[in-house]
Formats: sequence, structure tokens, C-alpha cells
Amino acid sequence: MLKEYRQEKIQTLLGEGRKRGSSLLIPGGRTWSEHRREMAGAESHRELLQEIQAEAERLLASEEPLLTDALFNAFEETGERLSYERVYFEKRKRLNSFAIMTLLHPDSLRYSSALEAAVLAICEERTWCLPAHYKKELGPNTIDLFAAETGFAMAEISALLGDGLPGALRERMTEETERRILAPFLSDGPYHWERLENNWSAVCAGSVGSAALYLVDDNERLSTILARVMEAMRCFFDGYGNDGACTEGYGYWQYGFGFYTYFAALLKESTEGRIDGFEGEKLRQIALFQQRAFSSGHTIINFSDSNQRSGVFMGLSSYLHDLFDEVAIPNSKLRAPYAEDHCGRWAHAIRNLVWVKPSDFLASGDWPVESHYLQDAAWLMSRSTDEQGHTYCFAAKGGHNGESHNHNDCGHFILHASEDVLLADLGSGMYTKQYFGSERYEFWCNGSQGHSLPIVNGSCQAAGKEHRAVVRDASVEEARSLFTVELTEAYPAEAGLKSFIRSFEWRTGNQPTLLLHDSIVMREDIELDRSLHERFILIHKPEMLEPGKLKIGGEVTLNIIYDSEQWKAEVTMRTDKDHSGEDRSWYTLDFIWLGEASSGRELEASFVFQFAG
Repeated sequence: MLKEYRQEKIQTLLGEGRKRGSSLLIPGGRTWSEHRREMAGAESHRELLQEIQAEAERLLASEEPLLTDALFNAFEETGERLSYERVYFEKRKRLNSFAIMTLLHPDSLRYSSALEAAVLAICEERTWCLPAHYKKELGPNTIDLFAAETGFAMAEISALLGDGLPGALRERMTEETERRILAPFLSDGPYHWERLENNWSAVCAGSVGSAALYLVDDNERLSTILARVMEAMRCFFDGYGNDGACTEGYGYWQYGFGFYTYFAALLKESTEGRIDGFEGEKLRQIALFQQRAFSSGHTIINFSDSNQRSGVFMGLSSYLHDLFDEVAIPNSKLRAPYAEDHCGRWAHAIRNLVWVKPSDFLASGDWPVESHYLQDAAWLMSRSTDEQGHTYCFAAKGGHNGESHNHNDCGHFILHASEDVLLADLGSGMYTKQYFGSERYEFWCNGSQGHSLPIVNGSCQAAGKEHRAVVRDASVEEARSLFTVELTEAYPAEAGLKSFIRSFEWRTGNQPTLLLHDSIVMREDIELDRSLHERFILIHKPEMLEPGKLKIGGEVTLNIIYDSEQWKAEVTMRTDKDHSGEDRSWYTLDFIWLGEASSGRELEASFVFQFAG
């Protein structure tokens, strides 16, 4: 983790010697030409290089897309984001693909001409910000995630290609990055994101700092920038507990911690190790979060705004493994394909190419069998296998309902079997103005109505840090894990709860079993005139086997056992839009209390979830 340095100290350290140019990125002190020849002859990189070329050819066959005023204004007028962002990110994909292909094929006029056109088109954009992040009071000096990333990309591409780019084009790239990023950072800051304890501080500050390391000649000016960047990075780390969990979700670990790593690596290389941002136990725990966040294969323990599936960034994984032996190198089959990143982020793409050694592609098998209780986040997760080679994962969370990218989900849980999502977290939905506004918890994926949680006396959980879970017990053992949380404070007062204790017992083995018990006591002064629902979120439609027993799943099935005299099962198909704006569907399985309201002051509810192989 970056230590606290005053600007004067940073300037002194820079003055003791400073590396510049492409040597900041290329590992092992090699030139780009040497690295290119190594990759071209390595079987390990063949598939990735083919993907990059295929994407470049696709983009060459299309015209440069236009970011019109109508697209820009759509967010303000309707709250819709995707129409502008799809075009914006397509332009970044063109920049990435043509730049990489020019690096790989420096004599190809097709690619270099396409790169020059892509660069100039981006230089002509009215702003490098997304409309959703644009601040009218700052105007063109607004720096958001993607403006900062664009400046980073321009600086690094220019450094890597060097004289392979026309001098006038390199000058334009530097001028635009200076005008849009570096000068505003110094003149209009501090920006709001410099004090955020989430991915914004790492991505924005890391990108600004990385661009400065490439472009700023004067050490005094550079040290002024770096001092603020490093302070923002410390705010980023304040958003993590000592357990290393990213409560925003795995994708935001990839994003925020990824950009922290990219900046810290450039800074360490530039100062020849005199400023080392990779020291400390907390940083090691954050580096280990990736292998703790997957249930099996590509499938994620996707609490908060996280997709259910993801590829891994092999470049980031390889770099972190070199720092910490216990960081697992993922099976290369799990790597993110080149075109998977819908945002077209340069920093990820180039490092997935240059930071990965041929030996890193030799890892096989699935993620290591591990179980953890992450105390600060209050996440319990357990991954096990059976004799047939199936992988099972149970995860549950405590926490509070005021987290970054929060979902109202205290006490929620998931069950996966060999990449099959059985008890589900819906993850992130389509981002709009409303998604991040007062209507946030009306979206299924954000409100507790879209999580495996009870609806108590007609009430779902409430938003805010004061609405929280209190962990009463948490233990992780090889054959059994226990997790007990009190959820009384997670619900609003009108729910009428006197106490609500939820207990999980997870038993591993050849037929893993989860025992769930809810103990609910209502206040005497509350009228019980609305039903109690025990709700579970499923991807597969359940099948009734017999009264009191349902099953779901495919190759591996899961039986859900309940008291049919106490509960009525009701299945409803639901739909919404996923993060990419595509329609998706799932099922709510509601168990409706059959008893009289007057007898429901104290309720004991038990459910068994048993895998059947």
C-alpha cells in the first residue's frame, strides 16, 4: 500500500533517477521489439493474438461512429445511458485494437492509418466524460472515470509506439491529455472522487497519475500531481477492510484494484523501486480476493453490483502472483476474451497481453478449494468438491444497506454447483439515472424483494447504513460452516420486528446440505394484517416432487424441503434488464405463511437445501 509522502519527498525521490517511456510497462527490461518476437513465437499467446486481430478486422470494416448531441442529451432527458455509451466504448475499442495491431505489425499501413483516424476522432470529442458523470459547473474540465482512462491510454500508446506515430499526432495526443486531464486536475481540484472510498478514487487518480508519469517532464509538477494521486489511493484503501473483500462486487475489484495496480507498477518502475505501493498485509489480502470471489469456473459470488459470470484478467493475475505466491494463477480457460470488456479499457487490454508469461498459461483445474469468513465485510463463503468432481459453493452476507453500489441484502445467500446458479443473486442491472437515484431500490436486483430474504408483515429491508446485520456467530471448518446474523435492524420500523435471527449451517461432502432457520418475533404493538413471505431467488423453474419437496437444477439437482402444512409454495417468473440492457428472466419462490396472523407473533421457519448429485 502506498505510504504517505509529502510532495517534497516525492520530488526528491524522482530526482534520484527516473525511468521514462515504454520501459515502464514492458517487463524484464526488454524492448517492445524483443517482447513482440517472444509473443509471436509462443503458443500460449496464439489464441489471444487471433482474437485481437479478429476484433481489429471487424472494426476496420465499419465506419468511425459519431457521438452526436442527441445521444449526449438522452441521459438528461430520459435517464437512458446505453445509446451514448455503446458508441463511446466502440470508439475506445477502435483505439485499443488499432494501437495493439500497430504495435504488433509496425509496417502495416492499414492499422497505423486506422489508428491515426481513431486518435483524431477521440481528440475531437466535446468531452471525454460520459453524460451520466458530466458536471455542468466544471464543463470540459470534468474528469470522470472514462476521461481519466482515455488520458492514460493516449499517454501510454504514445510512449509505446514512439516514433512509430507521426510527430504531429503524438503532439496532439499530449496536448489533449494535458488540456482535458492534467491541467484541470491541478487547476480545478480537488475533485469529488479524490475522497471516495470506492473504485472511482483508484481509477480516476490512478489514470491521472499514470498519464503524468508518461507525459510530465518537470519533477516538481509531477510530484505535485503524484502527492494528490497517492492521497486519493489511500482513500481507496480505506474502502476496504483488513479482510480484503470488495463489497462493491468482483467486477469493481477488477476495475478499482486493477487500476491501483497499474499505477503502482508504473510508479515503482519509474522510481526503480524507491516508491513501492505493494507492501503490507492489507494489500496482500485484497490481492487474494479474486480467488475468494469465484464459486467455480467463471461463476462469481456476485453480491452487490456484480455480474454472475466473468472472465479473469490474466495480466493482472500474473502480476499479483509474482508479488504474492499464494495468489492463484487461474486456469487459462477462464481468461477474459479480448472483446469481453464492453467498455474497451486500454489499460486492461495491453496488460493482458504484455504482463502474461507463457508459463502462466500452464495452470489447470478450477479455483482452489477454500472456505473463508471475511470479518470486515461479514461475508462467509465455502467452496468444496465431491468424489465426482462437482464443485459446490455456499455464500452468505451480513454487512449493512449503505455500502457502495449497495443492494438491500443483509442476510441474503447463494448456492452454486459447478457453474450452475441455483439460489441466485441477480447482480447488477442496467445502469440509468434512475438506477442511481431515489428509485434505486424499486429495481428488483437492488431491493431486498429481489434477494433470498423474507418479506415481513409486508415490508422489505430498508436502505441506509443504520439498516444492518449483526453477526452473532461465524465459523468455517472443513466439513461444516456456521453463520448466524440478527436482521432486526435491517428492516424498517413498520415491519414490526422485535427480533429476527437467521442461521445457516452448511455441511459439505458428497451431498452438501444447507440448513436455514429463521426465528422471527413480532412486537406486541404491531397489527399483523399482512402475510409473511419467505422468498428465494432462482434461475431455474422449480419442479414439485411431492408436498414439502421441490427440486431445481440440471446436471446437479438441488432439493428444497419444507413443511407443507406451514407454508404454501408459489412460483412466479420475473423479468428485468441486465447490465448490458438485455432482457433476463428468473423466478421468485415464495413460501407463504399459512397460519393465522394472530398466531404469528413468534415464528420458527426451517428449510433444507440438499444437493442430490
